[in-house]
Amino acid sequence: MFSLKKQSKGFTIVELLIVIVIIGILATLVIVTFTGIQQKARDSQRKTDIGAVNSHVTAYYAETGTYPTLAMLNDSAWVAKHMKGLDPEALVDPKGGALTGTSDADQYGYAAGVGNLTTACTEAGTTPDQTANCDTFQLTATLEGGGTFTKSSN
Repeated sequence: MFSLKKQSKGFTIVELLIVIVIIGILATLVIVTFTGIQQKARDSQRKTDIGAVNSHVTAYYAETGTYPTLAMLNDSAWVAKHMKGLDPEALVDPKGGALTGTSDADQYGYAAGVGNLTTACTEAGTTPDQTANCDTFQLTATLEGGGTFTKSSN
């Protein structure tokens, strides 16, 4: 005699749940890894930016005998005139923060002064075009991977 037993073609609920759990675990691993890669890329960009600004600030010092003030570096017209070749984006943290007096998670820090940054330097005149009496500087970036990256005058 013939058997009338019907064979099912498909997956059981347990098989489907196992596949969904495995896909969820894999997706979590990909997201965590991707986030770490993005942080490393932003930290690398920070180091590159600080290095570029350091080179231009040092070259400016070699020309003028003084380092620029924070106000000078935040003046786009002054930067275009005196820091030729410096990408203006090098002054902006990868997370979008502008150059300020202190660094944090989304902005670079720049301080210029006299001596060991103990005395603030002042601009010789009232416009950023005029030179300042700064003989030392420090550029700082806070890294997402932990710590800070700093370049300063010798």
